[in-house]
Amino acid sequence: MTLRLQTVAKTLALAVGVFVFYTAAFGAFEGLIQRAIFLALVVTLGYALYPLGADKGWRPIGLAVDLVLVAASIAGCAYIVVNYDRIMTELPWATPLDLALCAGLVISVLELSRRTVGLIFPVLVLIGVAYAYFGASLPGAMRHRGFDAFYITETIFLGDLGIWGMLTGVAATVIAAFVLFGALLLHTGGGQAFIDLAMRLGGRQAGGAAKIATIASGLFGMISGSSVANVATTGNFTIPMMIRLGYPRPFAAAVEAVASTGGQIAPPIMGAAAFVMAEIVEVPYSAIIKAALLPAILFYVSVFVTVHLVSLRRGLALVPEDELPPWVQILAPRRIGPVLAALTGLGIGFWLGRSVATSAFYGVVGLLGAFVVTQAGRLSPREMAKRVLSGLEDAGRGMVIVGVLLAGAQVLVSMVNLTGAGVALSSSIVSLGGESLWAVALMVGIVCLVMGMGLPTTAAYVLVAAVLAPALTEVGIPVLTAHLFVFYFATISVITPPVCVAVFVGAGIAQTNWVPAAFEAVRLGAMTYLVPFLLLLYPGLVLEGGTMSIVEAIVSGLVIVVALPALLARSPLTGHRLADTLLLLTILGFAIWPQPAMPFVAAAVLVVVMAFGQRRARRPS
Repeated sequence: MTLRLQTVAKTLALAVGVFVFYTAAFGAFEGLIQRAIFLALVVTLGYALYPLGADKGWRPIGLAVDLVLVAASIAGCAYIVVNYDRIMTELPWATPLDLALCAGLVISVLELSRRTVGLIFPVLVLIGVAYAYFGASLPGAMRHRGFDAFYITETIFLGDLGIWGMLTGVAATVIAAFVLFGALLLHTGGGQAFIDLAMRLGGRQAGGAAKIATIASGLFGMISGSSVANVATTGNFTIPMMIRLGYPRPFAAAVEAVASTGGQIAPPIMGAAAFVMAEIVEVPYSAIIKAALLPAILFYVSVFVTVHLVSLRRGLALVPEDELPPWVQILAPRRIGPVLAALTGLGIGFWLGRSVATSAFYGVVGLLGAFVVTQAGRLSPREMAKRVLSGLEDAGRGMVIVGVLLAGAQVLVSMVNLTGAGVALSSSIVSLGGESLWAVALMVGIVCLVMGMGLPTTAAYVLVAAVLAPALTEVGIPVLTAHLFVFYFATISVITPPVCVAVFVGAGIAQTNWVPAAFEAVRLGAMTYLVPFLLLLYPGLVLEGGTMSIVEAIVSGLVIVVALPALLARSPLTGHRLADTLLLLTILGFAIWPQPAMPFVAAAVLVVVMAFGQRRARRPS
C-alpha cells in the first residue's frame, strides 16, 4: 500500500470512528440514514484498505475499478439518504435508475467481501439472488413463483427488508460501537494486560504454555469478531512459545485455534453475534448474555482439563519462572487502569439503563481518560495520539469486515424470506426427521457445520438462523435455545475438517500439516459439539427452569467436562485401558441420561473413580 493510500485509509478510518463515536454518544440518525452513511463510509474505507492489484504492475487498472465501485456505493447510499422520506412513506416502485444503483451497491459490497473473507460468502449471496430471479424455472420443490429484477430491487434497495435491514442496522450502531471499544482497549494497553494476566495465571501449571494460549485467546476472542483474526493475533505469540517449550506443532496450532474459537461463544460479544441474536430473537441483549454464560464456562473448563491431562500424559514443559511477568507489573495502574476504567464505564452505562451502543461509548470515555492519566509523563502526547489513531484504524478495519458481511448477509436473508427457501428447507428436515426432536437436531447440527464452513462467526450465524433455526422451533424447541444451538454449530465449523479455517491459520504459524492439527482441535473442542445437545436436555444450562434445573445442568456439565477430556486424553485410572474407557463412557451416559437424579449419580461415580486413580498414581510401583 502506497503512502498516499495509507494516509487516505487512516483519514477514512478516523472518519468512521468519529461517526460511530458521535452516534453512540448522541443517538443514531433515522434508521436508513444511519445505515446508508455507515455503509458508504466502511465500503469506501474498505477499498482503501484492500486495493485491487496492490504492488502489481496493473495497479492503475485496479485503481480505476476501485474508484468505480466506490462511486457506485456512495451514489446508492446518498440516494437513500436524500430520498429517505419518500421511500418510507410512499413505498415506491423501482425504476431503471433504482435497479442500476441497487446492482452497483450490491456488486461493490460483494466484491469487498470477496477481498476480505474470500469467495464463499459472496457466491452464497449471488446464489440467493439468482434463486429469487430464476426460481420459477426450477423443477420440483425448489420451484417458486419467480420475481423480476424490479421486484427484487424493491426488496433489496427500496425499504428496510433488504440491504438496509436489521442486520445492517445492528452493524451500524451496536456492533460498530463495540468494535471501536475493543480496538481502542487493545491498543491502549489492554492487549498486553491480557497476555500478562494469562501468563501469570497459567504459566506455572502443567501445560502452562497451552493454558496461557487458552486464557489469552479467550480474553482476546471475547472482544474480537473473528476466530481466524484472533488466531493470527495471539497465535503469533502463543504458538512459537509452545513450540519452543517442546509442545508438538499440531497440538500448539490446535490449542490456539480452539481457544480463539471459544472466544466467539463467550459473552459479552460472542463474535458480535450476541447483538444480532438479540435483534432476531427479539429479547434483551442481557438475556443472550445470561443464556450463553454457563455453556461458555463449560467450554473453557473442558479445554483446560483436556490440556492439563494431555500435558501430564506427554510431560509437556512449564513456562520458566523468569519469563513470567510479576504480579506487581501486571497490576500496575498503567497496565490494569485503562481496562478497569473501560469495564467500569461499560457497567455504568448498563446500570443506568442506557442503550448498548451508549454503554460502549461510556466505556470508551473511561478507557481514554484512564489511558491519558496513567500514561502522563511516560508517553508524549504525540505517542498517545499515535496509539489512539492506531486503534481507530484497527477498528475501521474491523468495521469494514463486519459491515460488508452483515450488509451482504441481509441481502441473502431477504432473498431467503422472499422465496420461502428457509421454510422449505426447515419443513424438509422436519419431514425427514419424522418430527423426532433428536433426529431433527442432529440433521440441523450437521447442516450448520457444512453451511458455516469458511464463513466468519456472525455471517455463519445469520445464515443458519434464517434457514435452520425454524426447523428446531417447529419441533418444540424454545426460540432462544434453537438459535444458540445453530450458533454453536456454525461457530465450531472453523475448527471442523475439512474447511477448518482457524486451524489452517494456526497450522501456518506452527509450520505444520493442518490435518493432524485439525484432529487435535476436534479433540480439544469436543465439548463444543456436545453443548448444543445439552441445551436440549437441560434447560437449566441457559439459566431457565428453576433452581433445581440449573443445579442439574451444572452438575451434568461439570461431570462431562471432566470425564470427556479424561476419555479423549486416555487418562489412566484403573491401569486397564478397556476398563477406563468403559467406566468413563458409563459416567458420560449417566450424565446425559434425562432423569432427575442421574447427574448426581454420575458425579458420585466420577469422584470415586478419580479418587481411586489418584491413589493408584501415588502408590509406589
